[in-house]
Amino acid sequence: MTILALDPAANATPEALRAFLAQCAAVAARTGRMQLVSISLEVDALDPLAVLESIFEPDEPHFYAERPDLETAIAGAEVALEFATRGPGRFAAVQRWMDEVLEHTLAVGDVNAPLGGPHFFAGFTFGDEIEPGESFPAARVFVPRWQVARAGAVTTAVANLAVTADADPAILAERVWRAHAKFRRFKYGEAVADGGAFSPEPRSAYKTDETGDYRAAVARALGRIAAGEFSKIVLARARDLAADRPLHPLRLLNGLRQRFPGCYAFSLANGHGQSFIGASPERLVRVSKGVLETEALAGSIRRGAGASEDAALGAALLHSEKDLREHRLVVEAVTGRLAQLGLAPEFPALPGVRRLANVQHLVTPVRAALPPGVRLLDALAALHPTPAVGGTPQAAAVARIRELEGFPRGLYAGALGWLNARGGGEFFVGLRSALIDGRGARLYAGAGIVAGSSPENEFAETELKFNAMQDALLAR
Repeated sequence: MTILALDPAANATPEALRAFLAQCAAVAARTGRMQLVSISLEVDALDPLAVLESIFEPDEPHFYAERPDLETAIAGAEVALEFATRGPGRFAAVQRWMDEVLEHTLAVGDVNAPLGGPHFFAGFTFGDEIEPGESFPAARVFVPRWQVARAGAVTTAVANLAVTADADPAILAERVWRAHAKFRRFKYGEAVADGGAFSPEPRSAYKTDETGDYRAAVARALGRIAAGEFSKIVLARARDLAADRPLHPLRLLNGLRQRFPGCYAFSLANGHGQSFIGASPERLVRVSKGVLETEALAGSIRRGAGASEDAALGAALLHSEKDLREHRLVVEAVTGRLAQLGLAPEFPALPGVRRLANVQHLVTPVRAALPPGVRLLDALAALHPTPAVGGTPQAAAVARIRELEGFPRGLYAGALGWLNARGGGEFFVGLRSALIDGRGARLYAGAGIVAGSSPENEFAETELKFNAMQDALLAR
């Protein structure tokens, strides 16, 4: 990426913008290659989810991710550039495409501001391949036409354009000028009045349906564990909700982020009317300034009705032989895969407890410096899917999931996140999630099955997760 010494704020006139874009078109003509032009500006404080909701269009792709407790959020919509692929080499193929794009990127403005500069938003399904009729490709990455992000007190708006040799600088400049003018003085009410969002709707009524017999699937899995086929497998349930009116994915998401502030609230839309939303408790990988962070999250118990019961349940989880064994499998797998990449993972000897609104989990944070030649997507390819969502050994367990569950996972338990032009980025696991499609919503919830698991207890754990999701989705 080439960062140009041009301050858009100091040259904030339509004429200066047209001249700059004409220069970019000249670069495209000289090199024979399209140029990604990225313009970043710090703007007044904005709520990226409110901005995205205000201009939401069902037929436009978007990406949203937020950690409310860390005061970070990023949103992007529409497509400047995109790439989709499939198969075992999908992570490497995405990296090659990104490298090629960045080789022909011209960036100006507050590129080095928190969450400034062009970002690549990506979604990888649970498996390397998808089945006919699924809503999302096995791997898809896109650069949005616009993005807005908040990191603490700093809000950055970015416009991205694909500039070709024959591009009309006047048309491009007008588009960018309008977008940045709106972000500098964004008024949510005006955006809604312009017709960019659904009008308020009354609360929907729902009917529910479910796929398969989960208890029977757990029992079959326990039989395979006893036979030595694998030591752990994660099995999920899918529950379909049918509403009496169209569902607005971003308004549903707002309920999730309010209920689960310690989770990743997210939405990924495919541009064909379907959105995958959720509030994931699990970071898959984060890279910043050459340091990788990940975690092992496995072993669960419910929250208590009061402080004493809650503490007692947390203590019981920390001493549960079954849950500690399940958690240890995940820690060993995560650190072992990182070690194979040449990393030296650091992690505490004993897990802690992460308390969410409805459930408590065993968690072990893991950190490591990235050695030369290893990048975020290399680590992501090595880690995904972790035993927390797949099983152990990975190949044997994952091979049986589709047969036992009875439905395609799609993005459920997949990897969603973003990457920047500096090698940093963050991905989380698509858990506590739902696929929104018109009046329908498919909810997902899973549990880890090991020797000693009980079909009834695992059913109760997934029911607890379902109930939390439904309560958040219906609280509108």
